[in-house]
Amino acid sequence: LFLYKKPFVESFEETPLLVAVLTYMGYGILTIFGYLRDFLRQWNIEKCHVAREREEQKDFVPLYQDFENFYTRNLYMRIRDNWNRPICSVPGAKMDLVQRVSYNYNWTFEHTGKVVKDVINMGSYNYLGFAENTGACADAAIEVTQQYGVGVGSTRCEMGNLGIHEELEQLVARFLGVESSMAFGMGFATNSMNIPALTGKGCLILSDELNHASLVLGARLSGSTIRVFKHNNMQSLEKLLRDAIVHGQPRTHRPWKKILIVVEGIYSMEGSIVRLPEIIALKKRYKAYLYLDEAHSIGALGPNGRGVVDYFGLDPKDVDIMMGTFTKSFGAAGGYIGGRKELIDYLRRHSHSALYATSMSPPVAQQIITSMKIIMGEDGATLGADRLRQLSENTTYFRRKLHDMGFIIYGNDDSPVVPMMLYMPAKIGAFGREMMKRNIGTVVVGFPATPIIESRARFCISAAHTSEMLDTVGHACSCPKNKIHDFIHISLKNFVCVCVCVCVSVSPRMCKCAF
Repeated sequence: LFLYKKPFVESFEETPLLVAVLTYMGYGILTIFGYLRDFLRQWNIEKCHVAREREEQKDFVPLYQDFENFYTRNLYMRIRDNWNRPICSVPGAKMDLVQRVSYNYNWTFEHTGKVVKDVINMGSYNYLGFAENTGACADAAIEVTQQYGVGVGSTRCEMGNLGIHEELEQLVARFLGVESSMAFGMGFATNSMNIPALTGKGCLILSDELNHASLVLGARLSGSTIRVFKHNNMQSLEKLLRDAIVHGQPRTHRPWKKILIVVEGIYSMEGSIVRLPEIIALKKRYKAYLYLDEAHSIGALGPNGRGVVDYFGLDPKDVDIMMGTFTKSFGAAGGYIGGRKELIDYLRRHSHSALYATSMSPPVAQQIITSMKIIMGEDGATLGADRLRQLSENTTYFRRKLHDMGFIIYGNDDSPVVPMMLYMPAKIGAFGREMMKRNIGTVVVGFPATPIIESRARFCISAAHTSEMLDTVGHACSCPKNKIHDFIHISLKNFVCVCVCVCVSVSPRMCKCAF
């Protein structure tokens, strides 16, 4: 209780029973019609667009697992137009999209040659607004491109170690408040390729159940034993720690060589913030190591933009491995790991990302350096502090606005990731399309990326958003009281025979829907 210096408020409203029942019914209907359409395809009554084995290869081991692709084939394909929309501008607060149409129910798309202008971008991880093609960052990147070129053509340990890489790593270490750091060209590989270098057989990884796929892959590749604790649940984590120390390794009961707790700063699908003070206390009590992934929190949290450690006012030395990416708040690409000098020196010799991956592109490195110096105030101006303050104000404003309108939203009050619950499968496609009609680009997410009854729309707030933009988005989500709710009828041809209200995820206490 005394570990927190300010209130730690998170909201995860339980799915209403009626909504859960209707959601299961919706998926049941989709599944039934999916099997019906598969039957029609098998008898060539309906045209099949799915990759199939050739008749002469029927005795081979199947290349395509037909049943495993059932969800993709019959459910995802019907709403595929909500994803992978081609962007033809800077993904800033507003963006331009290439218009496309499909004449075969989203199996293929054709570009019309038209461009949808000034779409409000609520999906990009552009937290501090550094995704821009003008200004100090762009000018510095152009200058470095003229000096170094775009590609390096070698790994860091061979001919690809440039002075700009050394400068970047020294700056990152100073920004994080650690002894040393190492930069990588790909954020996903920063996790998936470095965790196997840190743990192995005889080690135990305790992983939050909602950790990113890159952390999960890295843990699996390491060969370590993996145990999962409930999301942000300290009782669950402590029980695993106690059991690990008391019982040791399976069969032999020898002590674990290493126990590594793996968590994220901000969980990108839930909008929640890690309970870092409690985790550090448990880590110290049970002599474990802590791996903190700050992909979404670095630059987006804390009075100085230095992530969740800065947000809670903790000592960076209490986190053994500090990982983060440059793809969000810095408007660039790649990732980093920071910590003690001995740790970083070890990774330089043993990390697959360090030994086999091509070095980071020089203009990308310069984009990170310039944006980070702006955040730190080393540009001689207050632009960085202004953006940090604006992001915090936008986050508070938008979350409060949606909550006051009666929507069910998840996550921490200070998180710029704002999930708004949709629940029913038909609402996933309907919401994304209706928002697009109103020139608003959103990310909609459903099963299997979320639990089956917890489909959602995810808004990512940026310092570049204005209050007018956020008001426009809020108004588009709302249901005017003086109008009858629009109902979207998804025909049997599109699998769904239910009517769904555009007023999605409104809390029962606020909603005036028929059901």
